[in-house]
Amino acid sequence: MSATNTAAKLPAAPGARGAGGRPHPATALLALVLLTVPFWVTHVGGYTDIVSRVLIYALAAMGLNLLLGFTGGLSFGHAAYFGLGSYAVGLMLKYATHSVPLALVVGTVVGGGVAALLAPLVVRRRGIYFAMITIAIGQLFYFVSVRWASVTGGYDGLTGFSRHSIHAFPGVTWTLGSTGLYYLVLLCFAIGAWVIHAVLNSPLGHSFVAVRENQKRLRFLGVNVTFYAAVSFAISGFIVALAGGLNALLDNFASPNSLSNNLSGDLVIIAVLGGMRNFWGPFVGAAIFVLVRDYASNATSNWMTVIGLIFVLSVMFFPLGIMGFLQRKGKTQS
Repeated sequence: MSATNTAAKLPAAPGARGAGGRPHPATALLALVLLTVPFWVTHVGGYTDIVSRVLIYALAAMGLNLLLGFTGGLSFGHAAYFGLGSYAVGLMLKYATHSVPLALVVGTVVGGGVAALLAPLVVRRRGIYFAMITIAIGQLFYFVSVRWASVTGGYDGLTGFSRHSIHAFPGVTWTLGSTGLYYLVLLCFAIGAWVIHAVLNSPLGHSFVAVRENQKRLRFLGVNVTFYAAVSFAISGFIVALAGGLNALLDNFASPNSLSNNLSGDLVIIAVLGGMRNFWGPFVGAAIFVLVRDYASNATSNWMTVIGLIFVLSVMFFPLGIMGFLQRKGKTQS
């Protein structure tokens, strides 16, 4: 018996489509809002780059959530793949090419490839031991980045590169100013979200949920739980690496902080805050986290206190996350 057969008796992985496979009205509305951001964001006191940051963090948290919320693996080291993607993009643009798409592909392959290579080793342990291994791996890459100063710039980070216009078609140039970069980030976010959605609504995605729900049953049936956990870890790493590459383009800078355990913790907070078992939960968590961080840091140097207070209140009153709470409330009312 396969993990898919077992998963049929377990809760289905939630997606972003309504009845009949059509896009959910809320998803269609979100798409419309995101497509028109540059036209209205300044009128509400915002700016395009902060929405780009929200999408980048949301993509990274959604990638992590594939492992955390849907497969049940708590990783405190996913910033390693975010940072590897960031540094790979920076190094490509600085030394090898002016092609932003090529740099993004290389950054995604480097970060995701490392995650795929490490996955079979990491997923041999579960629970607290799994989390500790991911922390150790994250710290390993962080110290490599700060010690290998001749390549990475050490504590000062990697500079000396910038994003270049994309020559999509003959006579058509995609200029990556603030607005142009936003639409590139939005395109990559849409691709990443589509990949995650397709995975979660496939037999493989249901197998991930089965791993989360009852590993003992799967092992008893002869299912290779380690294999499915490793696949989830690898796919998660590729998505997070893509987000890291986009972050390097946004900042024109790759920092050791993008490899730190602090960022890994932030991604976990974002996923939990928005709702780990909801497809759009990490997006909501990223919007709250980035916006509160941006505006609170302008008011006080202790902005992390504000983030911590919001997180504590969310865990106390919304243990399923904000989207989980809204989803449950909607089911109760119906």
